[in-house]
Amino acid sequence: MKVFVQVPCLNEESTILSVLRSIPKQIKNVDKIEILIIDDGSSDKTVAIAKKFGVKHFVTHIRNKGLARSFRDGADYALKHGADILVTTDGDNQYPQKRISDLVQPIIAGTADIVIGDRQTGSIAHFSPFKKLMQRFGSWVVNKAAGTDLPDAASGFRAYSRKSLIKLNIVTQFSYCVETIIQAGNKRLRIASIKIETNKKTRESRLFKNIWHHMAQSAKAVIRSFIMFKPYVVFTSLGIVFLIAGLIPFINFAISWLHGSSRGHIQSLIFGSSMLLGSLLSFALLIISDLLRTNRILIEDQLERIKEMQYKDKK
Repeated sequence: MKVFVQVPCLNEESTILSVLRSIPKQIKNVDKIEILIIDDGSSDKTVAIAKKFGVKHFVTHIRNKGLARSFRDGADYALKHGADILVTTDGDNQYPQKRISDLVQPIIAGTADIVIGDRQTGSIAHFSPFKKLMQRFGSWVVNKAAGTDLPDAASGFRAYSRKSLIKLNIVTQFSYCVETIIQAGNKRLRIASIKIETNKKTRESRLFKNIWHHMAQSAKAVIRSFIMFKPYVVFTSLGIVFLIAGLIPFINFAISWLHGSSRGHIQSLIFGSSMLLGSLLSFALLIISDLLRTNRILIEDQLERIKEMQYKDKK
């Protein structure tokens, strides 16, 4: 059993040593632990410190490509080097690497494909009340899209089985956290959660400018995933709303006409016609999206087989 611990880094020279030192040297039922540094365009001494510590595995981006691309490239590297489990943590030392042993045990036991560290965001001191509320709401939305029941969907402290990495396909450019949960939930992968306590904050997040930017990017990922996996939820809802909004003016016009006072309703009829056209387009998009969903499933089945052939000799 080989575990790769993936650490994405962008100028983390002040914290990377603390991260590396806290990664367990031994884990029950694990034969080998490898550390993989994803250098996402660092210009400081992060890589030099990691090499001096003894890290042998690196993926290097000449320019910053973001967290999602770092995860994709790291997962590919780990699978090529025989990883049975991939653990993701952060270079800013916000996560308790000592809990990696607990994080991987459900996968080793065969009871989970993905394990997520629940940061218990309601008790994090540096989170404002509004941010705590948004974290809970965001997790609720993701759980609805994925059909899961996870308390902390945004946590990046995770363990992925080899099977789950082969099945997942990251397309977003922002963060893989939301997308992998929604994909995993809809692909019926088993997702577990363990409670953790985060370390003290060392810096502001570089993933987003502010909470509004984070909310906007996360919303885009959720909407995209909804359309990919559950188009009927999005377009049926829109179609029904537009249909009701379009019928009301026509019903009102019909009642007025029956009472002989149908004058002055032209604007309402124009509005109603627009809403009915929107309803028609929504149902048309539903049919198109469902066909695309079927095509995507077939393509992903092919990608899964290609990955299995690509990585089968790397064990």
